[in-house]
Amino acid sequence: MADNFDKMTVAELKVLLKEQGLPVSGKKADLVERLSQTPSEEEVETVEEVVETSSDDDSGDSDDSDDSGDDSNEDSWEEDEDWDGEEVEGHVAKQKPVLSEDMKAALALRVEQNKNTPSFRRTEWFRYKRLSRSGWRAPHGMDSKQRRNYKYRGSLVRVGHGKVSMAKGLHPSGFREVMVHNSSDLEPIDPETQAARVGSTVGARKREHIYSRADELGIRVLNRRRDV
Repeated sequence: MADNFDKMTVAELKVLLKEQGLPVSGKKADLVERLSQTPSEEEVETVEEVVETSSDDDSGDSDDSDDSGDDSNEDSWEEDEDWDGEEVEGHVAKQKPVLSEDMKAALALRVEQNKNTPSFRRTEWFRYKRLSRSGWRAPHGMDSKQRRNYKYRGSLVRVGHGKVSMAKGLHPSGFREVMVHNSSDLEPIDPETQAARVGSTVGARKREHIYSRADELGIRVLNRRRDV
């Protein structure tokens, strides 16, 4: 069969490959090798006949066989659940704050307000890279287009963009953040309404002590690192 493939052209080989649902990329040698590895129709028919006959024989034997041995094996597996000696750790949910209904409504309202709040950008932020990285600054100058509230300039910070006063300063999860620099700072924290945020200057060793102490007290750490 391989000799016949060698005598065929590349176009003819690609037609055969497309009919068998095989890729048509590569050189002629690759195409011939790909076709020679696929079984012919006669081989497929003989394999199907062998499978059918073997399945008929197995069905006859299965009727006379006794399943008592299989049931005993299944029972033994069910009784010995920890046969491999490994415990699979499940997902540990993060602590959530204890909030009143009014506080939950205030947080939901703040989320809806954030969707309609514009992004406040500095004057000429699009012209200079250093201004695009800085925060909001009130525009000054008699001819400032942003101060005069031209539409093609950025929005101004106004009192009307303020959020719900009840939810002011809260983390999106509902906790009130408390800055922590050592494990002793965790003692006065209320785990039901407050969460800890470790300072950026805290080292890895002290950070590990803070994490272990927070786990003992049931306090959530908002900026917990995975590598510690």
